[in-house]
Amino acid sequence: MKNRTMDKGVVRYRRGYAANEEMIDQVFDGSRHTEGTEYIDNRDLCNGGKRDGRDSTYNREDTYNKDDTYKKDDKNNPNGAIQTDASGSFSQSLKCKRYSGSEWTVGLGILSIVLLLAGCLSGGLYYSADLYPVLLIAAGSILIMFFLFLVGICPQKASERIPMSLVQGQWNIEQIIEKIFRFPGMLRVLWPLGMMTCFGLHAWAGSVSKQGSMDEMLRWSLLAMFTLLTAILAARTDGARWLACGWQMAAGLLVLSGILAVCGILPLPFGVMRTADPEISSAGARLGGLLQYPNAYGAIVGMYALERLTAAARVIARPVPAGRLIAAVLPLMPAQAALLLSESRGAWLATGCAVVAAFALQRRGARLPLLLAMAAPLACAAWLYRLLAAAQLAPAPVPGLLALAGAWAAALLGTLLLCRLWHSGAAKAPRAAALTAIVLAGAAAALMAVASTADRLAAGVGTGVSRLQMWRDALQLWTEAAWLGHGGDTWRNMFRAIQSSPYVGGEVHNGLLDLALDTGLIGIVLVAGWFLLTLRSIFHFAPQLIPSVLIFGLHGAMDFDWSFTLSWMLFIWLGAWATALKMEADGFQRSGGTVEYTPFRFKLRSKSRSLFLRYLPTQSRPATVPMRSFFHILQRVTARLIRVSTVMIILFWIGGTVWLTSRYAVAEVQYRQAMSEPDGNPAQKVHLMAAFQSNPNRSDIVISLARTLTGREAESLLLNSLSHSPMQPQIYIELGRLAAQFGEGQQAGEYFEQAIALNRYDGIGQSVALYWMEQAARREWKAGFTDRARQTATAGVQMYERYQLLAEEVEAGNVRNDRRFVLEEHAPGYGENLRRLASGSSPPFTPELTKRSP
Repeated sequence: MKNRTMDKGVVRYRRGYAANEEMIDQVFDGSRHTEGTEYIDNRDLCNGGKRDGRDSTYNREDTYNKDDTYKKDDKNNPNGAIQTDASGSFSQSLKCKRYSGSEWTVGLGILSIVLLLAGCLSGGLYYSADLYPVLLIAAGSILIMFFLFLVGICPQKASERIPMSLVQGQWNIEQIIEKIFRFPGMLRVLWPLGMMTCFGLHAWAGSVSKQGSMDEMLRWSLLAMFTLLTAILAARTDGARWLACGWQMAAGLLVLSGILAVCGILPLPFGVMRTADPEISSAGARLGGLLQYPNAYGAIVGMYALERLTAAARVIARPVPAGRLIAAVLPLMPAQAALLLSESRGAWLATGCAVVAAFALQRRGARLPLLLAMAAPLACAAWLYRLLAAAQLAPAPVPGLLALAGAWAAALLGTLLLCRLWHSGAAKAPRAAALTAIVLAGAAAALMAVASTADRLAAGVGTGVSRLQMWRDALQLWTEAAWLGHGGDTWRNMFRAIQSSPYVGGEVHNGLLDLALDTGLIGIVLVAGWFLLTLRSIFHFAPQLIPSVLIFGLHGAMDFDWSFTLSWMLFIWLGAWATALKMEADGFQRSGGTVEYTPFRFKLRSKSRSLFLRYLPTQSRPATVPMRSFFHILQRVTARLIRVSTVMIILFWIGGTVWLTSRYAVAEVQYRQAMSEPDGNPAQKVHLMAAFQSNPNRSDIVISLARTLTGREAESLLLNSLSHSPMQPQIYIELGRLAAQFGEGQQAGEYFEQAIALNRYDGIGQSVALYWMEQAARREWKAGFTDRARQTATAGVQMYERYQLLAEEVEAGNVRNDRRFVLEEHAPGYGENLRRLASGSSPPFTPELTKRSP
């Protein structure tokens, strides 16, 4: 065992940037305790509140006395607790033992990183089908670790290890809950849990889409579990190292996979979005990477680029070996190149604002290293972007790799030369040359990068106008339920019914508006409180992460990044990382009570507890009133009820999530198998029935199953589905088709009118409605109900006239017609036949035009 005296000078936290930078420097410089035996001085560690009247802080001048130490080999104190008396001095016979929990730290670290990487490899967990497997992994792993941790708590002596009874098991679970809630940052789990509860209430009380509310509830349940795991990991020994490693692995995977896909080395389906619309891309192609959406991809790689930029600036600020300098700036060029290749103007704007904030947060003497770290990589990334954009992001593999290698090497060499000039020690020439190089590199990068934006602005601003129309329509829809919202997937289910022009937009392209539509002001308050609390923590404990969090917030307000679960996972990761860095920087804290020793810090068990923990007392807590007192008995019963209720709620939450997610996952698998079968195959119906039994809330499963059933059975199934999806126009179209086949023209007309009201810019849907209205009128005419046939035909003529008028308005209105809404080819023929039926003429029963549905 290696003996070692702890370093001199205990740094306490001060709320100034200089003190914070000093602490972070100490952490990154490797101020770690070694494995094995350590010696702890007890003189001046606790001063009993007598030094300068400051009871809760340590002075930088406090030192350790090498002559008065205690070896950490006490076997009677497994928690490593150092008890103090009332005066704050240590007992002479007390020793501490190193806390051994590395296995749990490794398990938590691996599980958290696996979930983060799974989010990267699953399209950012945008689709619910991709969310289910990751959620099962998270919930199942938490249950397993919970059980293992429960079994692992046992009496200290071997003779006392008796079989665990039900009462003991219950008490062990209560101990786990009490310990979990003592972790710093654990209360942040309440924010995603609050969002999960909002969507759960919407699913229970009724919403525009029960399936959408359930999927959002599961999404936020995963985020709550992820917050729980990262909070526990941040409080563990080496938690900051695991969090830093996970960040590098996830962001590095996103950046390198995108760059290699552009160079033709890594096959990445849908990794590059290609378009002929110059308003969307000036180069005709944009990099979306593993997320398959360039705007969200650009925002995330921008977060990574700025985190690496601030880290590299801290290394450049002082003379370091060339190897360490190159390692610090190595990821900058590819990250900045990926940001430029995404061609996301919103991500560029958010990143630029975050860079300005980073400069503002730096001290005056620390701003030049930030420029030194950014200059050469940005110039080389801009050159690489222009080269690859000229090839429409599809260069030949060998030239593409050579260009990448050349730009990367130039960025590293340029940064190395700039730093050597700055640290050369000469009077003015080297620094003047460095500043000149920075200005030239920044100007070149700006000219190359802005060229794309100028080209897209010259092509038109239609996409920007469409977003303004979306936001205006969304605000009008939000006012209908301002406090509580409409439930999950509100915009995706309702925008067709309220859109003022035929734009395409399954997403509202604004995270705040999306939350307001789903959960109202309550959701906005929850998310805003969570964001501000995290930002405050990062500002005080890890200011180098502020630019990344700002990009998350700014770009989320301009696009739908927040619909990607991965974006929230990275936000949670940054918050946990800041907490871990704070705990490492705060090596020692002081207060009256018990001080627990770990290799990295003295954890303080304060005498004062939070309001929640006051109701979680241990069995050894001394009674302040007689045992038979009514109030004491009531207090104990209340505390036990609170503990048991908390345990049951947590188990119900995780267990219910596993059960519900497994059912939805089974439904997804069965539905995909059914869609792979030929239409009319009996196996298709079997798979659809299994999918419906697992998840009766999905409208696509219900519609597909209804088409395999007989008329009345299908109608009953569709009517029942309306209670889960009242805003789904396709269900009304199916009901109208069935009513038309039954010869019920009036009922069919009502269904079709409702479907058109929910999706009026759907030309195909309106044409289908006209076709079946004609068929219903003919069936009624053949059955001898001529008056009903004329009424049905008259209703169909009115549908056609409204359809024709709307198409003419769109064509003559010079509005952006993203949905290509026009009068369909066969619609005039349907309208003419309906006019004949309405006028009482004998209808042509066998025209070629009406033999098939559009």
